Amino acid sequence: MKKAQERAGTGGTDARSGTALELLVHGVGGTTPAEMLDDPRTVRVTGDHIAAVFRRTEDADAESRPEDYRGRPVPEAYVWCNLTSGNGTRALWLLLLPFMVVNIAHWMRPAAHGRTRTVRLYGLLLRLTGLTLTVLLVAAACEVALDLVAWQCAGTRACAERHTWLGFLSPVVSDGGWWSTPGRRLALAAAVPAALTGLLWYLSLRTWRAYESQQPMDREADPEEDPRRAALGRPGFWYGRRLVARLRGAHTAAGLLTVAVAVGVPAARFDRRPGGPALLDTLGWVLLGALAAAGVAVVAVVCRRGRSEKRLDRRLDEHLVRRLPLAALLLFVLALLYGGWSRPGWTSQGRLAGDTAFGGIALVQGLLVVVLAVVAHLLHRSRPDARAAIRGLGGPAVAMLACALGGVMSGGVSQRVSDWMDGTGAFLDGPPVLLTWQASVIPPLLVVVLLMCAVLARHTLRLARAERDAVEHDHPGETGDPGRTRRIALTRATATLTDRAPLIVAITSAATLLLGAGALVGALTTEKVPGEAARGTYAALQGAAQTAQELGSWLIGLGFILFVTWGRRAYKDASARRTIGILWDVGTFWPRAAHPFAPPCYAERAVPDLTWRMATWTRATGGRLVISGHSQGSVLAAAASWQLEPSARRRVALLTYGSPLERLYGRWFPAHFGPEALASLHEEVDCWRNLYRRTDPIGGPMRLPGDAGPAVDRPPLKDPLTYGRTELHPLPAPVLGHSDYQADPAFAEERARLLARLRPEVPAPRHTGGAAASVPAADDATGDC
Repeated sequence: MKKAQERAGTGGTDARSGTALELLVHGVGGTTPAEMLDDPRTVRVTGDHIAAVFRRTEDADAESRPEDYRGRPVPEAYVWCNLTSGNGTRALWLLLLPFMVVNIAHWMRPAAHGRTRTVRLYGLLLRLTGLTLTVLLVAAACEVALDLVAWQCAGTRACAERHTWLGFLSPVVSDGGWWSTPGRRLALAAAVPAALTGLLWYLSLRTWRAYESQQPMDREADPEEDPRRAALGRPGFWYGRRLVARLRGAHTAAGLLTVAVAVGVPAARFDRRPGGPALLDTLGWVLLGALAAAGVAVVAVVCRRGRSEKRLDRRLDEHLVRRLPLAALLLFVLALLYGGWSRPGWTSQGRLAGDTAFGGIALVQGLLVVVLAVVAHLLHRSRPDARAAIRGLGGPAVAMLACALGGVMSGGVSQRVSDWMDGTGAFLDGPPVLLTWQASVIPPLLVVVLLMCAVLARHTLRLARAERDAVEHDHPGETGDPGRTRRIALTRATATLTDRAPLIVAITSAATLLLGAGALVGALTTEKVPGEAARGTYAALQGAAQTAQELGSWLIGLGFILFVTWGRRAYKDASARRTIGILWDVGTFWPRAAHPFAPPCYAERAVPDLTWRMATWTRATGGRLVISGHSQGSVLAAAASWQLEPSARRRVALLTYGSPLERLYGRWFPAHFGPEALASLHEEVDCWRNLYRRTDPIGGPMRLPGDAGPAVDRPPLKDPLTYGRTELHPLPAPVLGHSDYQADPAFAEERARLLARLRPEVPAPRHTGGAAASVPAADDATGDC
């Protein structure tokens, strides 16, 4: 294998023969090299156990035998499935889903030219929204550990006796033990949210080293960059080390400061009582002032600068990356010392100041999302795109859902811990009122979602009935089978639900914003949970409020269990990963630009891998190559093609099938995969052909403007290949949908046309006119490129 790696990386001086390469890239869920290359004997020629390029064993030394490959390409398979799959413990990344969702929103910016300040403001607002989510997560951990456990339960005799492991914290059970004072209980419980913050910092650092530390090819940016070209082609796009390190330091500091405030504020409030010790009162003011100054510094770091994409930035801001978290850690330790100081007469009663904290976070998040929507609208209006999701408001809508996920998860965990600690509901005051209100809006939100699903189901059934005639028209002369026709038509109609996703997200986000605002107003005005606030009103209203409160709490617990279970299954089960993995792969495809604690970006490893492989092949052999990508693999193939030098890009042919490039990425990420970006890719590569089916819920046409559309998109493939039983297909052919495009003869035909263009002795025209008739038949078929 070592010799194969050396030949694959360098080629050798005697290999400059124009040999062609076919580089296969799989999609969601992954596959094996043997399946991709259709040969059980494969060998890894470059890469490692995480991501690697494989060849058939007989092709391992293809560079040394160029004469054997004059009429056919060297097939290679890039296998990257281990970047997004693994053991079941990796499903714990799903707990950080709000961070991933807000990071996705960063890349949903509408396309705009010449609006640099507005674009920067868009990124700034999302970085601030990501910061509030970190504070919210740590505040939720503080609510559970400090308020519910250390403050309320340990300070209540009945609760402490019920949970004997808390006896040493209880003033009564421990008979005034050293840890029984409120400040020391809070200081000890602060270890839980502080450890959570440290874990997030460690995971962010470790995953960066494992996934995202691969440097792209070092090249200079084009000084006269075409504004139509995608930003994914910039040298530093797939290397955000400086920004991620800076945000990691700021978010780590924010988490530690949040814990310090949760410990220091109750003690400072007690010290401000009339007749309190003047020294402790003064120290409390000094500590709170230092915490406020550190908080301002964290916000300033987050606001200071975004990504550096036009160059490969290897520098680090050492004073921010290291000193800011260390300063926050020092303030955290000082807050523990200050809070743990002996204060005779201090007892824990009621709740900590959770309503103010969570209410402030919810208000700030709502304002940020509203301002973000205004900015996104201005960007979209400057350069309208009819295909953009939600008319350019996809980013604000998704950011709203990220905030809602964070709030629901915080409220759900707090409510479930409260129910566990206080089984009878008679000992504790429970979590903050706002968290209970937020959990209570889940049932009405589910009603809205169910109504939407009912409307969509009705529309799908109507569309399926309308598709029956089209199915029979696609299979003329065959004996009709009403049952089979209905199944094919329903599959086609169901596949169109992907195009309804913007409507679903828009309605869900708007309902979430309205219900969240109602919850905030209800909590602040009544200062009671929904059931108590509705007491004394109409019986129906009181019953609805109590039902929503109880049902919301249990729905969160059930949803949390299902969420982790499905996530674990998706990591371990390939079929489940193909079903729900597309959304996860979309989220982790993008670099961490808005939140450093989001799950790692696999594309910062995969795209440089593919770019290096294509560039080194064209340099070493002087040959061309066709990169063939299925599903998410087509997105990686396009991103890697953008990263090539223009001279190498012109020697690349692109074959995509089942591709979400336009249907998903083009609509939701118009600034990076919009019509202009895809059109520029078509112009810059040697040739591009795209295959799709009407039964495919993920892949679709590229819809390029002008005559570029038919040049790229082949008419939709027939699915199933045969309607009934034939001499060649005596058994019913399956409806393939998103899978097994290679089974269609059209795939082999398009692949052969692209490979024919790679013959160095027969140059194929890029665009055809009347001269196309003079080339051989195999090359004449490539005229669409």
